[in-house]
Amino acid sequence: MKQFQDLVTLAPWTFIFQICNLLILTAGVKHFLFKPVQQILAKRKEEIEASYTEAEKAEGDAQAMKEEYETRLASAKEEAAEIVKSATARANARGEELVSAARAEAAALKSKADAEIESERRKAAGELKNDISERALDIAGRVVEKEIDPETHKELIDDFISRVGDAS
Repeated sequence: MKQFQDLVTLAPWTFIFQICNLLILTAGVKHFLFKPVQQILAKRKEEIEASYTEAEKAEGDAQAMKEEYETRLASAKEEAAEIVKSATARANARGEELVSAARAEAAALKSKADAEIESERRKAAGELKNDISERALDIAGRVVEKEIDPETHKELIDDFISRVGDAS
């Protein structure tokens, strides 16, 4: 039993050395392993937080750019609508101008044609009067030259009517 007793006995110096070894080992692990791991984890945490901050900033920038794009797009649409409206108004005004000018020109041509027709009618009437007067004088001269019997008188009138009919 002594052997069994030697196994279970407590040696105070061994116990003190083991506790000192444990404390030294703990201090070494803490100094050489735990602190660097903590520093690496802290650095990693800072990098992740910086990435999140950068991502939030990029998202904010993207949102601002989207809003600016939408504002510019709306402005461009309004400007395009205004340009189309202005061009339509100008085209309508120009169309009305052209129609008015064409109507005025047509009215001027019509009144000019009417005036020319009236002038030609007066001229023709004057020529017809002159022609009738000349024939009447010619007949009167013949009548005066001849003595008129009823048959000659009838022939002269028929001749006059046939000449006037040919002239018109």
